[in-house]
Amino acid sequence: MFHTLLIANRGEIACRIARTARALGCRVVAVYSEADAGAAHVALADVAVPIGGASPADSYLRGDRIIAAAQATGAQAIHPGYGFLSENPEFVEAVTAAGLVFVGPSAPAIRAMGLKDAAKRLMAEAGVPVVPGYHGPEQDPAFLAAQAEALGYPVLIKAVAGGGGKGMRQVARAADFATALEGARAEARGAFGNDAVLIEKFVASPRHIEVQVFGDGSRALHLFERDCSLQRRHQKVIEEAPAPGMTAEMRAAMGQAAVRAAEAIGYSGAGTVEFIVDGSDGLRPDRFWFMEMNTRLQVEHPVTELVTGIDLVEWQLRVAAGEPLPCAQADLRLTGHAFEARLYAEDVPAGFLPATGRIGHLAFPDGVRADSGVRSGDVISPHYDPMIAKLIVHGPTRAIARLRLVSALRQTQVAGTVTNLGFLAALASHDGFAAGQVDTGLIARDLAQLVSLPEPAPQVLAQAALALTGLDRPGGPQRGFTLWAPLEQALVLRVGPDELPLRLRVLGPDHVTVILPEAEVQAERSAGHWRYDGQPAAPQHLEVDRVTVFAGQAVAVARVDPLDRAAAQGAGSALVVAPMPGRVVAVFAKPGQSVAAGDRLALLEAMKMEHTLCAARDGQVAEVLVEAGAQVEAGAALIRLEEEET
Repeated sequence: MFHTLLIANRGEIACRIARTARALGCRVVAVYSEADAGAAHVALADVAVPIGGASPADSYLRGDRIIAAAQATGAQAIHPGYGFLSENPEFVEAVTAAGLVFVGPSAPAIRAMGLKDAAKRLMAEAGVPVVPGYHGPEQDPAFLAAQAEALGYPVLIKAVAGGGGKGMRQVARAADFATALEGARAEARGAFGNDAVLIEKFVASPRHIEVQVFGDGSRALHLFERDCSLQRRHQKVIEEAPAPGMTAEMRAAMGQAAVRAAEAIGYSGAGTVEFIVDGSDGLRPDRFWFMEMNTRLQVEHPVTELVTGIDLVEWQLRVAAGEPLPCAQADLRLTGHAFEARLYAEDVPAGFLPATGRIGHLAFPDGVRADSGVRSGDVISPHYDPMIAKLIVHGPTRAIARLRLVSALRQTQVAGTVTNLGFLAALASHDGFAAGQVDTGLIARDLAQLVSLPEPAPQVLAQAALALTGLDRPGGPQRGFTLWAPLEQALVLRVGPDELPLRLRVLGPDHVTVILPEAEVQAERSAGHWRYDGQPAAPQHLEVDRVTVFAGQAVAVARVDPLDRAAAQGAGSALVVAPMPGRVVAVFAKPGQSVAAGDRLALLEAMKMEHTLCAARDGQVAEVLVEAGAQVEAGAALIRLEEEET
């Protein structure tokens, strides 16, 4: 085993690898960018080396600096985690040439699976079923359109170098093909530097089921399957193992196909073979097709660890150190069921827009595996993926594991930035999901239901009001007043986009009546604890003029300053501003152009995703204040519309 391991990554995966490495007795070396000097993965390491600027291109993608850091600290091996350089064959070759061990597959194996078109041809030769489609080198638009016509609509356009849904478009009719092709190519060019695409038949009732494989370069085995069908915009949201409805026959067929895929390229280490499955008539062994192979550890690997009892990072390190596979296929067993939910800093009502900001408070319930790379007080940077944590639960049955997931999500506490926590809880509680009726279209079909969170209870709003005025604290402002009438205070709260006027009537140091537009709440303190209409106060986190109350869901409530509100009136709809720092990919508007509400005006790339900025109302473009390629800060004005006539 290695005595020193360098982890060429950041965030939760760097922390997760570090814990296993240290448990094996390894000394851990971290690398970090300027933005990550105080990050959790740096604090967890034995040694930490700065490698450059905040941008990944200036730090985590600088293979030369990472190798130099390994050599300077005496590291014997480099673990790439996932993302960044984990599937870069040139980096693997450079690591090997420097006399170090790359914890992962060989450069030829990565290359074999790096381009989707070549990988599918290779898999077909190895006897692995592939989706019908065109996977050749010809890229003429007219030729590709003809291939789509021959396959029959709907079809998928996919970047050959793609991943994570980038460079992918679903096309339902021939008239939309040219526009979709142009968009897919542009996105692929920006994300991968390669705009080549392939065309595949779209599976009508698709499920995304992947098989965890592990090889030692000579033989491979599989550690069963994961279902990753719950996706939004081709991004996984909740994963589980095993797949609902899986039969022994289907599992054996998929497992054998995945092992053939791994052994066909002499695979070493952890990898995932992803399949698209037609779930319209149950899971059948003749209804699954190879999509791609991820030649690295997957984000969702913890669910496999919980149902097999195996630490996949430990296996990676042992095999990389020259050991054979630790067991045989017949030794592996599935136990119970596991779920993983990805907690992100993102604004769900704004279309799941990635968010930034400081995490004022972060806490997870007991009995839940929470893989996280941030802590209370840390900042979600615009330079990296906005994941806060992965919440992973296990149970003896799927039903029990799902209930534990719902409970874990409702008890998780995050304050200081918007998150998708409420959306995840709604999804985990969805009737179809509970019944195991999962497919990649579930979220899109029921999106309105999933994003429409329940209104905060009057008792929660009353608690927020007392917290924001200080009336819930000993020696609060009500003390010292003796009036002929009860002390009364007007207050305006902001809950999401809504403003809520209310009044606080102080009846004594331990009794306040909170008068809301449609309810009155009696707040009373007894033995030092407040109760609201008899209900005990929920946990809360207070930051100056904002409080988050954790009552089954996190309810963020801010105090509205009347002067700030008056100054902001009428300014919003005329300006299109950057919702976060990023790069302007394209500008579609011109001065003098008439636009309608919802028209595309600009395209912003931020936090690894592209975001379309649209007109908030009908009008005429007065000014275009930015050019394509410009880097902008959050709140920067990009386009101004003519003022509306009064």
